[in-house]
Amino acid sequence: MDNASVELLKRPRIEKVVVNCAVGEGGARLERAQKILESLVNQKPEIRKARKTIRGFGIHKGEPIALRVTLRKEAAEEFLRKAFAAVNNKIKKSSIDSMGSFSFGIKEHLDIPGTRYNPELGIIGMDVTVHLVKPGYRVSKRAYRRSKIGAGQRVSLDEAVDFLRQMGVEVVEE
Repeated sequence: MDNASVELLKRPRIEKVVVNCAVGEGGARLERAQKILESLVNQKPEIRKARKTIRGFGIHKGEPIALRVTLRKEAAEEFLRKAFAAVNNKIKKSSIDSMGSFSFGIKEHLDIPGTRYNPELGIIGMDVTVHLVKPGYRVSKRAYRRSKIGAGQRVSLDEAVDFLRQMGVEVVEE
């Protein structure tokens, strides 16, 4: 193999973008948040239920309290560009873990370009988590002949920072 094709196999890519919106209660507020999230990502969100009862917050086990949607391929990249614009194309270096994944929060969905305020639906915030992988990562996830991947095939912190800079995002030291 020539050097250019070797570099292609070392370049990280987006495996998935997970958008999480924790409303904290079910009912009308959760339904409004679901409509907002669905309009943002053009995909139906999954309703998440509470894992345990927290009396202080008035949350009961099994009660629907949050929404989650997983985006892949072009939809993930398209939403991620809008989400970065909502945080002024800046992300803290401490938001990136040693395996190349990173997360950030959006305080109001109105910060995302192209969204309009609807007084009937209100305003929601959300968390965005991005998982970066290199080609060949599927070897560790597949059902048949699964095997471990080496350290060189994992996305490091520095590679994640380089990936973000290529996307036009400034990585800020705290």
